[in-house]
Amino acid sequence: MAKKSAIKTENELLEDYSFNDCLLRGRVSAPATDKELPSGEHVVEFRLIISREKRDGVDTLDIASWSAKNRRTALSFKGGEWIEVSGSVRRRFWQSPTGLASRWQIESESITRL
Repeated sequence: MAKKSAIKTENELLEDYSFNDCLLRGRVSAPATDKELPSGEHVVEFRLIISREKRDGVDTLDIASWSAKNRRTALSFKGGEWIEVSGSVRRRFWQSPTGLASRWQIESESITRL
C-alpha cells in the first residue's frame, strides 16, 4: 500500500480569508414571484430598493429565496414594505436562447419585516 505524501503544496498552505455576507435594508419594489426551475425546484425572487447614503439615487438588488420559510415570507410582502435581508452574493448562470447568460443576486439566509 502506498503512503500518502506528507509534503503540502504551496496552495494548501495558504489561508482562505474569503467572506461573503451582507446585511441589507430597503423597500420591496413589487410583490415577489415564485419560479419553478427545470429541475422542479422553486425559488422566489423579488427586488429590494436601497437609497444611496452619500448621493442621490437608489440601488435595486435582486433577492433570491430558496428555503421554504424564506419563500413563504417573501411571497407575503407587498410593494413598498421595509424589510431586512441577510445573505450572500451569488452569480447565477443559465443557458438562454442567445447563449450563456448570468446575473448577480443576493441569496437570502433570513428575511425580516421592519
